[in-house]
Amino acid sequence: MKHNTKFIYPKCQREFINGKRHYDIKSEKLPSVTTIISATESPEKTASLNAWRQRVGVKKAALITKEASDRGTSMHSILEDYMIKGQLDLVPENVLPHNMAIQIIQNGLSNVTEYYGLEAVLYYPGLYAGATDVVGVHKGEDAIIDFKQTNQPKKREWIEDYCLQLAAYAMAHNFIYKTSISKGVIMMCSKDNFYQEFIIEGKEFQKYQHDFLRKVDQYYEHNKNVGVESK
Repeated sequence: MKHNTKFIYPKCQREFINGKRHYDIKSEKLPSVTTIISATESPEKTASLNAWRQRVGVKKAALITKEASDRGTSMHSILEDYMIKGQLDLVPENVLPHNMAIQIIQNGLSNVTEYYGLEAVLYYPGLYAGATDVVGVHKGEDAIIDFKQTNQPKKREWIEDYCLQLAAYAMAHNFIYKTSISKGVIMMCSKDNFYQEFIIEGKEFQKYQHDFLRKVDQYYEHNKNVGVESK
């Protein structure tokens, strides 16, 4: 896969402020995209998550979350290594994330002809920052691409937070690099090796951009009211 170096993505430090992830970039400490989304979740979604923790038990919930996080980290590392080297290790250290990565390579990355950045740090001055897995060309169009692992297959209505992330990254990219990216691709694989792909574009993509900007306003308004310095 070709690496196109037309965009130079910045290096930055990540740190936690008041327990929330921030990016120290260009002399600003900006909240991450996921920090903003998490802090502005609806009461219904927060209640649903808490109910799940109570139902399975706090310790088991923490274990399930950690296993999923570790699996996702390994899968991301394998995919990034593949995109750089053009091949997979013949003897993988972790078979499960390796097999999940193969599904994403065969079903998703086969449609990506070149990439501009991997784990590309993107930021919107004064508002937010984050890192997307891939900025590249998907089926002939510039796109923001994220890899996701899941314990079980997802319905489209369950992945709104992922869609918000892609929309936020695209807005940041378009602002800094004067691009017009309006496509997001989520390449997802379950631990049972079931591949799913969700493409967000057109009016749906614009909707998620507007929704995320409302969350940004909500985040800063809340922090102003409670006297928290977020930038």
